[in-house]
Amino acid sequence: MNLIYSGDFDISADENAFGTTRLVAGLNPRTLLWRLAPGEAFQAPEAVCVYADQGLNAMSQAFHALYRSRLCRGYWRDKERPILINNWEAAARAGMELFVLDDGWFGRRDNDDCSLGDWVVDKKKLPQGIGALAKDINDLGLMFGLWFEPEMVSPNSDLYRAHPDWCLHADGRPRTTARNQLILDMSRRDVQDYVIDAVSSVLRSANIQYVKWDMNRNFKEAGSQLLADGRQGETAHRYMLGVYRVMEEITSAFPQVLFEGCSGGGGRFDPGMLYYMPQIWTSDDSDAMERIGIQYGTSYAYPTSAMGAHVSASPNHQVARLTSIQVRGDVALGGNFGYELDLSAQTDEDMAQIVRQVERVKTLRSTVSHGAFTRLLSPFEGNIAAWQFADDRRVILCVYRVLSRPNPGPVYVKMRGVPQGEYICENGQKMHANDMMRAGVKVSFPWGDFASCVMVFEKVSD
Repeated sequence: MNLIYSGDFDISADENAFGTTRLVAGLNPRTLLWRLAPGEAFQAPEAVCVYADQGLNAMSQAFHALYRSRLCRGYWRDKERPILINNWEAAARAGMELFVLDDGWFGRRDNDDCSLGDWVVDKKKLPQGIGALAKDINDLGLMFGLWFEPEMVSPNSDLYRAHPDWCLHADGRPRTTARNQLILDMSRRDVQDYVIDAVSSVLRSANIQYVKWDMNRNFKEAGSQLLADGRQGETAHRYMLGVYRVMEEITSAFPQVLFEGCSGGGGRFDPGMLYYMPQIWTSDDSDAMERIGIQYGTSYAYPTSAMGAHVSASPNHQVARLTSIQVRGDVALGGNFGYELDLSAQTDEDMAQIVRQVERVKTLRSTVSHGAFTRLLSPFEGNIAAWQFADDRRVILCVYRVLSRPNPGPVYVKMRGVPQGEYICENGQKMHANDMMRAGVKVSFPWGDFASCVMVFEKVSD
C-alpha cells in the first residue's frame, strides 16, 4: 500500500488476537485537526494497493508499471531523460545533454543566508540575464535548466521585508529558522499566486527546459496568519493542497519543461510528487556504496525512471570514501543518470572513462527506464548486491561488491525473469535465458574494495 500524498501521513499494520491483520493508510491523525461544517466535504488522499502472488519483485513491478504509465504524465513521461551536469566546463565534449545552473543565480544570493523568495536574476552575476546564458548553453548543444526553492523565504530578502506575515509562524512565538530560511505559508492563496507568477516569469524569460524544485527543511511552527485559532490544525494539509495547486498551474503552463522534485534528497519522494514531476532526486547522499542500498530500497515502490542518480566527486563530500569513477557510474546507471562534479578537475583517465560512460548510458537508458526491474541480491544481507533490467531485446545485470576478500571463490549470480531466448554478452559469451537463471552468470570484479560489474546481454534469437 502507498499513499498518493506528500504531507504528514500515517501507515500502520495491526494484528488482532484472531490473527487478522488490519492495514490503515491516511493523513496523520496526530497532526491533522479539521473542522468540517454541516454540508461541507473533505477529500482524503487516495491509496494505491498492489497484490502480487510471486513475491516482492512482482509487487514492485506492478507499482512500477502503474506509476510509469498511470501516475506520471505529460511530455516527459515516456521519453528518455537527458544526462545532466551541474558544471558546463567540458560538458558538451563529454556528451552531456543538459546543464543545470544551481543555487545562487537570483536576488543577492552570494551565500545561503539571503534572497530565497526573490526570484529575479542577479545582474551582477549574469549581466545579460538568464536568456543570454541559456542561448550560450543551447549553442553548445546542451539543454539549459535552473534550480528553484519556491516554498522557502529568507528573513533577509525583499519578499520577507514586504510580507513578514507570509511565512508559517505562530503569533507571539519566535520564528524558527533552519538553513537560514523560513517556509512560505503555501496555504494562502496570495502566497500561491506570488510563487506561480515569480517562477513563471523566469521560465518565460529564457529557453529553460529543466527545473529542479527543491524543498530543504522541515516544518516547525505550522501556523497560518489567515486561519482562526480553532483551525490551526488544518495548516499543514492546506499547505500541501496549496503546493499542489502551484505545481499544477506551473507544470501545465510549461508542459515541455522537465521538472524534478527534491527535498534534501528523498525527503519528499512520494506518488503525490510524481503526479507533477516524473522524477525525484533520490538522496543528497551520493556516495556510491550508500546509494546501492538507497536505490535498492526505493525500488520497492518506485521505478528507476523516477530516481535521480548521479556520479559525484571522490572522495565523497559526506563520507569521504574513495571510489573509482567506474563504480560510481555503474551505481548511477540504476536511475536517471547525471554528474555532480567538476569535469575540469578530473584526470585525463577519468575524463576518458566519463565519455565512455555517457556513450554507454545513451545506449542502455531505454532498458533501464522502461524495462522490468528485478532485485537479485540485497545489500542489506551480504557483501554483494545485484539487480537487473530486462526488456524484449536486452538484459542488463548490475553487480556490486563492497569489500574484497582474500582468495575469493567465483561469484555466480542467478538472474530472474529473463525473457526466453539466447543472448550474447559484450564479452562475446553466449548464454541461454535458462542458464542465466538456473546456473547463474559468472561475475568478475576489479581488484580491491568497492567494485562493480555491469554485464549487458543482447538477445540474438528466441
